[in-house]
Amino acid sequence: MVEKPCTKRYTLYAMNESYGLIFDVDGVIADTEPVNARVTIRVFEDMLGVKGVKPEDFAAGIGRGAERYIQAAAEVHAVKLTEEQLKAAAQLREQYLIRAMQDEPLPAFPGVLELINEALQRRDFRLAIATSATLELSRAILESAKVPYKRMIYVTGSEVKNKKPHPELFLLAGQRMGIKPANCVVIEDAPNGIQAAKAAGAKCIAVTNSTTAANLAEADLVCDSLGQINLDMIQELIDSA
Repeated sequence: MVEKPCTKRYTLYAMNESYGLIFDVDGVIADTEPVNARVTIRVFEDMLGVKGVKPEDFAAGIGRGAERYIQAAAEVHAVKLTEEQLKAAAQLREQYLIRAMQDEPLPAFPGVLELINEALQRRDFRLAIATSATLELSRAILESAKVPYKRMIYVTGSEVKNKKPHPELFLLAGQRMGIKPANCVVIEDAPNGIQAAKAAGAKCIAVTNSTTAANLAEADLVCDSLGQINLDMIQELIDSA
């Protein structure tokens, strides 16, 4: 099967000395969205007694943290949740998700491990994980997908006050890598993540794992698989600024 070329908007200029590559987790590292939806539907049934919730009901909350993810479906079904109920639902969802990762490990998406391992061998690249998920949940996903996250900067939603589309998560990742946002590329799969990356002053590559290319059009580069991406393309994208 021949992969389609990426949609891109950039030109080549002088290269910078160092580069930052920041990975989201859900929908970028592994195909977590089906299990996310499945276990959250179970939370609505087990904890709230609400039946009939569908995977598409969570669309507005993708990439915005557990509570916003749950709230999205609650709004679709006109369910009013107190702050305490929302927090309890998020905690139960996380327990279900971690258990699901342990029972059914998720492999990494095509191209993910290759791109990470290639960059780890380069002295001019630094890598980070930046996710809205908690440390416990994101670590379960990363270990399931066999990502060498211990060799990367690691920022979770537990460490920031503001969730995407606010740029705080990516700004913190860049700061810890010691690389200015303009020299960073964020890899995302959702519109909220793209907005956060752009607000941080970083470039963004979006992969169509979770939604259509049309919904990701604000990214600097849109592809169907990270197998289409290499470090030369990432350098060119950064140096085009």
